[in-house]
Amino acid sequence: MSDDIAVMMAEIGAAARAAAGQLAVASDDQKRTALNAAADAVEAAQGTILAANAEDLAFGRAKGLSDAMLDRLVLNPDRIGAIAQGLRDVAGQADPVGQVIAAWDRPAGLHVERVRTPIGVIGVIYESRPNVTADAGALCLKSGNAVILRGGSESFHSSRAIHACMVEGLRAAGLPETAVQLVPTRDRAAVSEMLGMTAHIDVIIPRGGKGLVGLVQEQARVPVFAHLEGICHVYVDAHADPAKARSVVLNAKTRRTGICGAAECLLLHDAIADTLGAQIIADLIAAGVEVRAGAGLTQLPGVVAAKPEDFGREFLDMVIAVARVPDVQGAMDHIARHGSGHTESILTEDAATAATFLSQVGSAIVMHNASTQFADGAEFGMGAEIGIATGRLHARGPIGAEQLTSFNYRVRGDGTIRA
Repeated sequence: MSDDIAVMMAEIGAAARAAAGQLAVASDDQKRTALNAAADAVEAAQGTILAANAEDLAFGRAKGLSDAMLDRLVLNPDRIGAIAQGLRDVAGQADPVGQVIAAWDRPAGLHVERVRTPIGVIGVIYESRPNVTADAGALCLKSGNAVILRGGSESFHSSRAIHACMVEGLRAAGLPETAVQLVPTRDRAAVSEMLGMTAHIDVIIPRGGKGLVGLVQEQARVPVFAHLEGICHVYVDAHADPAKARSVVLNAKTRRTGICGAAECLLLHDAIADTLGAQIIADLIAAGVEVRAGAGLTQLPGVVAAKPEDFGREFLDMVIAVARVPDVQGAMDHIARHGSGHTESILTEDAATAATFLSQVGSAIVMHNASTQFADGAEFGMGAEIGIATGRLHARGPIGAEQLTSFNYRVRGDGTIRA
């Protein structure tokens, strides 16, 4: 079986490499046509997609997935509509390929341009969320890249149904159907093969839990865009507006607990911890959140004493850790010790304190007076995203079409020679 999978993955890789050459020169009209046709196909196939998703949900429940993980997996008419709209949003964006990033002239008579180019072939390995099939396919297509998708075992049927719509879009635009390929097996040997396909894949993007991402980063021979966890913090400053703070914290934790932008740790300035902080904690408890409180907060009604390992933990559930800090520097120190470099938010009306936080916190996304649930490429105007990259090289934060490009230098002369 492993030999069969190795042969299959080599064939998929070779087909993707060939398709990438065609996509690199595809017109924006072709790409728009493909994505809009795929969106139409998703809407037309709603019944098929929902039936496939029902199979996946049954599989997930039998596997013992948590409610938060099942929420990531579930599709309904609204979510299918959002998938179609995401495809149209990406279609409507400016084509990043061929954009001139910078241009200048040199004394020797050369004109130099730095121009966006496709990366080539992207490998995406993801868990649970079937919408990633469309998001990743759309963004790679828009940026002129072929993509090999390996969805999670939980979303196997849903991903196949959505992938069929992507292929229908490619066909309508006259683009190679192998531009967006879905690995047709749950066998984990396919993942191992992808991680070593240096001849066929230019970058791997894992989207999933710490176990998956850690495995990819440890074993991949192909470059990786990744984040390990979404350990997101919200810091309520001494100068926070009470109404804003109560609303934002509740949204950041409870809107959807199973996404990587959900708040996992609340930091309270000493000056408001026993007043506004106590109100916020009461709001969370009333909403059904288990509050694991650190030193100086355990006397508050309804809280549970936090353990050291609760700080720096991605719960992905109705659980949040809470700590007191002396000031904004204390908050930033806590984030540096326990954060994952994903998303942090400060709630304050003090412009200088906000500026300090935004400039000195080293995470990929830093926010002021906004819910961490906005840590999403679609909310940033990217149409969709493949994931949130927390590394510091090339792509950082939400990975949209522009982040899936590289660049080259195009130099023009007129018989110019170097002295």
